[in-house]
Amino acid sequence: MTISGEFIAFMGLALVAIIGGVLLLNLTKVVHMVVALIFTFVAIAGVFVLLSAEFVAVVQILVYAGSITIIMLFGIMLTKHDDEGETTTGKWRKVFIFLGVVGFAVAVYIGIYDFNVVQVPTDLHVDNTMKIGEALYSKWVIPFEVTSVLLLVALVGSIILAKKDQDQKEGDKE
Repeated sequence: MTISGEFIAFMGLALVAIIGGVLLLNLTKVVHMVVALIFTFVAIAGVFVLLSAEFVAVVQILVYAGSITIIMLFGIMLTKHDDEGETTTGKWRKVFIFLGVVGFAVAVYIGIYDFNVVQVPTDLHVDNTMKIGEALYSKWVIPFEVTSVLLLVALVGSIILAKKDQDQKEGDKE
């Protein structure tokens, strides 16, 4: 087995993604958890770059590391929460989490160690974005539009529910 720069980059990005996920499970402050989640999202975007899927990597950064993380932070900041109810994690929980991560890593290693994949020449590096756009707006246009309408209905519904709650609070004050 030869060690190339691409292999080293993949291992580094995979390590960052795994560490981010483990930190996400073990940290107690929600803002710190979001930062760990950002590290995981950016590392996954780096893996997409290694796979020559630059468009998907940019979408990963914009949608997940950007939008969803900001929405989570706004949700955390706008909700009322008490930090006094949190308990510290014990040693046994940390040991079990570590053993679980090591067990998963061993299972994945055993599963892919002698896994032979037939290499087929492809043209992955040519016009990725154009191929995604053609597939999205030709073959998958109906599910894409249904999803956008569903998201719009959810947005309008959440605004109506928030407005009802606000009207009820104002009615209770009077």
